[in-house]
Amino acid sequence: MSRKKDIDLDLTGFAELFMNDEGRAESRLPRIYDIPLSEIDDFPNHPFKVKMDEDMNQLVQSVKERGIITPVTLRQKEDGRYEIVSGHRRRKACELAGLERVPAEIKELSRDEAIILMVESNLQRSIILPSEKAFSYKMRLEAMKRQAGRPPKDNYSPVGNNLAGTTSSELMAEQIGESKNQIYRYIRLTELIPELLDMVDENKIAFRPAVELSYLTETEQHNLLNSISYNDATPSLPQAIRLKEFSKAGKLSAEVIEAILGEEKPNQKEKISFKAERLRPYIPSSVPLDKTEDYIIKALEYYQRARERQKREQAR
Repeated sequence: MSRKKDIDLDLTGFAELFMNDEGRAESRLPRIYDIPLSEIDDFPNHPFKVKMDEDMNQLVQSVKERGIITPVTLRQKEDGRYEIVSGHRRRKACELAGLERVPAEIKELSRDEAIILMVESNLQRSIILPSEKAFSYKMRLEAMKRQAGRPPKDNYSPVGNNLAGTTSSELMAEQIGESKNQIYRYIRLTELIPELLDMVDENKIAFRPAVELSYLTETEQHNLLNSISYNDATPSLPQAIRLKEFSKAGKLSAEVIEAILGEEKPNQKEKISFKAERLRPYIPSSVPLDKTEDYIIKALEYYQRARERQKREQAR
């Protein structure tokens, strides 16, 4: 960072000549600072979500009782403020616990080094959403390509890096334990519109069909979203492949999407579908969309009871 810090580091190295083994080992440990939360900014385009769930509640309680056990990792910015690289959940837990400062290790990192470390640290979590993998893999691969001295390409084709005969994608595959093809599949998910990507995270759309759907244009994806809502069904892998083929040929109209998605799957139960515009005039505006089915069922039950009363009165 500053020249003064470089000089301090040099003096530390010189001082080690007069230390015993224990002193040398201690001097090489990372220095931990108490940094005000107000001076820490989020990592730009951070792809991992900080959820307000039961795990967070437990972490907040732990912070209140024992404090932060593992310091967060920060990178100092040009304006003197700090950028969080690792420990977004811990930082949030400190905030929710009412703390004003957080123990932190400050590392001198370039933008690309910070991206790679940020992704590495977050991939250690037990549960990672497909969207989180998608954007983090994209960020990391692009950073690795820049470090290799070549610009990223939209199609993520292999490029060379500092290791002779090894591509950035091959090196990344080795480091994270995924195949190159699987890395490319995850990155393709970043081409989905947010609503469809949310459905992938929620396990409403399977991973492999989602990859095929990512090749549809934005307009086609919005038409697909409408069809999913109308048919209450998501595409199977064969259907997703056909949608992609029609899109590639420039023939994927809303009608084609409807025809493909309306096909009955072998394991699909018989169901009745209604057009929303036909039902809406009879449903109060105060009824949320996700409660529409419950409202209709109650209305039908009321209607059935009324018919039964009418039959009893006519039989008298």
